[in-house]
Amino acid sequence: MLDVCLLGCGGMMPLPYRWLTSLLLRYNGNNLLIDCGEGTQIALKEKGWSPKPIGMILFTHFHADHISGLPGLLLTMGNAEKHDPLLLVGPRGLERTVKALLTIAPELPFEIEYKELEGDTEFTWNGYRVNAFKVNHNITCYGYSINIDRAGKFNVDAARSLDIPVQYWSILQKGEGVALEDGRSFTPDAVMGERRKGLKVTYTTDTRPTNSIVENARNSDLFICEGMYGEDDKLVKAREHKHMTFSEAADMARRAEVKEMWLTHYSPSLVNPREFLDRVRKIFPATKAGKDGKTVELDYEE
Repeated sequence: MLDVCLLGCGGMMPLPYRWLTSLLLRYNGNNLLIDCGEGTQIALKEKGWSPKPIGMILFTHFHADHISGLPGLLLTMGNAEKHDPLLLVGPRGLERTVKALLTIAPELPFEIEYKELEGDTEFTWNGYRVNAFKVNHNITCYGYSINIDRAGKFNVDAARSLDIPVQYWSILQKGEGVALEDGRSFTPDAVMGERRKGLKVTYTTDTRPTNSIVENARNSDLFICEGMYGEDDKLVKAREHKHMTFSEAADMARRAEVKEMWLTHYSPSLVNPREFLDRVRKIFPATKAGKDGKTVELDYEE
């Protein structure tokens, strides 16, 4: 089970009715945040979720509307008595950028670890498998696919036919091999079925449409994509500033064959995103307008 909350859906500047873009995921007691614009910690408080369990923050890029809320959030996490390390992940220059911001938050009761990305990268963290991929903005910017993998079913009959003692079953279920006292050894594939479909959320913002987004978002359960402009006649402006329109986002969702798309990162001039949905849903029917606090609980298919 994976909880997904779009804490804020605004671009460029926070508004009285819209916080800046940020996303929080919760899985198995480990919380992951993507981006941290001004007001993120207020959005967290409005949602009623604590910042203390956040163990990793992914940054798409270093424009202020995606990172300027970090010092305040870190101070709040410290005041919440967080002591375990916090992993920060983002483009090259992350550590230098964060340390500059930390001049106003110099004393924290937890260690900060850094992972700077060099091109497309895959890594795992506490049950999450993260794929980072470059997108097309006017500075280095990344999108992220967050995967929760799921093992195959344990085959009890196979375990019994191989005469594997019951106390070793849970070890094999966890994906580890076992060595028995009688000299026999077994790997998980001896008793585990084929991997089952897991969960996948793809998040991308501040970019023009790219084939890499389509490929990385492919078959996502949820695709959260920037929709800076609802109006198609703002395509020239979108190209100039390396953003995209609702229609362009919907076309990528269609090509990637995702289950559902949420639009986010709206221009401050875009007051009511819903007024454009009827037209956009002709391109991709499962399009929804993101809003602050929008939440979904994703569960495995049986």
